[in-house]
Amino acid sequence: MSDTDLCYMPANRALALFRQKKLSPVELVRAVIDRAEKIDPAINAFTYTYFDEALDLARKAEAKYAGGKTTRALEGLPVGIKDESYIKGKPTSNGSLTMKDYIADHTSIVNDRIMRAGGIVHARTATPEFSCAGYTNSRLWGVTRNPWNREFTPGGSSGGSSASLAAGTSSICTGSDIGGSIRIPASTCGLVGYKPPYGRNPDEPPFNLDFYCHTGPLARTVSDAILLQNVMCGPHPQDISTLRPKLKLPQTYKPVRDWKIAYSPDLGFYQVDPEVRANTEKALDVFRALGAQVEEVDIGWTEDVLKAGLTYLEHLFGAFLSSTLEEHADELTTYARAFAEKGRTSKSTDFIWSLEVAGRMYQTLGPILEKYNVLVCPTCALPAVPADFDQTSGTVTINGVDVNPMLGWVMTSPFNTMSRCPVITVPSGRASNGVPTGIQIVGKTYCDADVMRAAMAFEGEAAEWFGGSDTRPSL
Repeated sequence: MSDTDLCYMPANRALALFRQKKLSPVELVRAVIDRAEKIDPAINAFTYTYFDEALDLARKAEAKYAGGKTTRALEGLPVGIKDESYIKGKPTSNGSLTMKDYIADHTSIVNDRIMRAGGIVHARTATPEFSCAGYTNSRLWGVTRNPWNREFTPGGSSGGSSASLAAGTSSICTGSDIGGSIRIPASTCGLVGYKPPYGRNPDEPPFNLDFYCHTGPLARTVSDAILLQNVMCGPHPQDISTLRPKLKLPQTYKPVRDWKIAYSPDLGFYQVDPEVRANTEKALDVFRALGAQVEEVDIGWTEDVLKAGLTYLEHLFGAFLSSTLEEHADELTTYARAFAEKGRTSKSTDFIWSLEVAGRMYQTLGPILEKYNVLVCPTCALPAVPADFDQTSGTVTINGVDVNPMLGWVMTSPFNTMSRCPVITVPSGRASNGVPTGIQIVGKTYCDADVMRAAMAFEGEAAEWFGGSDTRPSL
């Protein structure tokens, strides 16, 4: 097995080989570090790295496996942690010059769970400033690029995580999703990204109380996403929003034969790139081959859905960022500053309107999900925007129509509004520019296992991703 094959090995497979004493955590971590040192300068997926510390932890994990000691769920795996959550005593930048010297005084709950489960934090993954863009570039860290085509973004805001996974420099990674920030990068990099229902996974205050906001896993396979999700999820005494009891998802599921799958090509109002649409149709053929019945539905949504999502984000998230304007306005990126300035002008009546739209959205989505097992739609309406894109000055055109440059080229934010619905993104193909595309599988509220069952069935039937040199980025 080559070192590259080792770097792309599914996390669950690596754990099995650790237990069989056929692979050492030191071998895996060293291969991942060597690859990162070679290729990350061209990708820029990482902010802070802890390679020496990671190798020390890998040696300890190796000794546990060799000695037949009890091992934990993630024992010995190199895990990329998004540079927005905290690890006590280590820096967290949030991609911002305003936090370039910040050292965390505590560890975020999900990070604590990952490390207590034996995950080895070898690197922090890049994010746009304060995670407020669907691409990943910042004044502090520069531009993060898509390993499939470096002219394009790996998505955002968990773009460093997706770039690392696509490049083979992490086994699994964390992400967070307030408008699509797990699912967008999963789609643009050919990965699996899971937005669990609100309250399933803990988060930092105050955004643990924001029902748009979710932490979740990014991975190269569905089973690896389940592996990390099972570690991240569960109630915690410091997060009132977290659900009881803890949900542990199984790794095996029954087929989806005779399932009824609803399909919306555009959610009623999005412009969708022809290649995205074609790849989505091919993905639906996979479900048909599995014995599922696929029917196109009219979800009844309009442009108000996107406007309401942006209004909500500007009112809460924008207002949160506005506190930086007085002292740090000149240090902010153009897109973060614009977001903060909109937060200053947002009114409570705007916020209430966004909630009214959310209510109307579920009046059509809810009955559809009662009739069908899951809903399928594209993840991004366009494969990706350029890596150095700026939503405050750039334009995005799909089918000759200019769309909102912030969230108009992705189809994710409606399911932050519909936050209690679990959503998983899986790869649907690649566009002619080499950039992957993806589909979203949306389930009934809090029916996590339904979307995992559909995703697992799809993955088992679809073409393999990352399994060999011809199914990986050329780096």
